[in-house]
Amino acid sequence: MKILKNLSRIALGLALALAGTSHLGSARETFKAQVPTWVPLDADFVVLASGVVEICLGLWLLSGYKAPIAGTVTALFFVAIFPGNISQWLTRTDAFGLDTDEARLIRLFFQPLLVLWALWSTSAISWIKNLSKKKQ
Repeated sequence: MKILKNLSRIALGLALALAGTSHLGSARETFKAQVPTWVPLDADFVVLASGVVEICLGLWLLSGYKAPIAGTVTALFFVAIFPGNISQWLTRTDAFGLDTDEARLIRLFFQPLLVLWALWSTSAISWIKNLSKKKQ
């Protein structure tokens, strides 16, 4: 199981690092279209900043350093960007092949899976449980 978790953590780290680099280059305009209009920051800044965060999270996951903390922070990142996915669905914004309401809606159900992937692959769930036991 440990090998499977490590491979899963590495796969997630690679995916995040690659997605982050695409924020800075090839998919920058597409990502800008996904930034909700209610975000009080320049869309280009949001895309660049989130790209840098994704690269950093990806590298952290790849390193395995303090993996449970890296997994928890990554899961929180996925939660933080979820409103953007909801906005994309509600505003019917096409991006990344999501050009129907159904496709955008289905995507919403994958975000919790990313959260679980980050938590499971880094053993963050056990780490969080242990932290809560120590507080009691």
